[in-house]
Amino acid sequence: MPLKRASHNTKAKDVFGQRHRPSKMFRAGLYARVSTSDQQTLPMQHRALRDYAARRGWTIAAQVREVGSGAAGRQAREQLLEAARRREIDVVLVWRLDRWGRSVTDLLATLQELEHLGVGFVSLTEALDLTTPAGRAMAGLLAIFAEFEREILRERTRAGLAHARQSGKRLGRPMTAGLHAAEIRKLHRTGVAKAEIARRLQIGRTSVRRILAAAKAGQRRRGKT
Repeated sequence: MPLKRASHNTKAKDVFGQRHRPSKMFRAGLYARVSTSDQQTLPMQHRALRDYAARRGWTIAAQVREVGSGAAGRQAREQLLEAARRREIDVVLVWRLDRWGRSVTDLLATLQELEHLGVGFVSLTEALDLTTPAGRAMAGLLAIFAEFEREILRERTRAGLAHARQSGKRLGRPMTAGLHAAEIRKLHRTGVAKAEIARRLQIGRTSVRRILAAAKAGQRRRGKT
């Protein structure tokens, strides 16, 4: 869904029960997401996000909304991240953390990217404000939870492999990365970094480097013939 652009600029008032001084004129990107069966809450989310931005004295530079299941790819969220990469927004504002992140690991990865870009992040329901030193300190806890989640997944994987071996099943890793070879080469030709290609396609960086190296070697062989 295309980005909606608007503008709000009022004096800062009470936020999360505390008095805020007028802050830097941030350009806010608003993100609202609902499940297919819960679309009636979308206007409520947008209203709360706009009201909060107005209380902080922030300009609303972009608004995106998304409807779909939690497991589905979030194209509207990617649009907002692209706006952050282009330095078109200074802070991302969401209704709730689970509206933004597909998992703890995914949430942490996107928050780390926003931090690297110098873009803040605020979740209204959890009162998490990464534009403040206290909020950034709280975000450090997410790394602990993300590692906990990864360890649980690793343990489940190890248990599944052990069970498969005991059952006599043949084990092997499917060639999932190879299915993206053409897209990997295309993105690389347009100047997209290898790490970003891996993140977009949700595959390993090693796989991206291997496919690009194979493509380069193939070009050299064709050049010699």
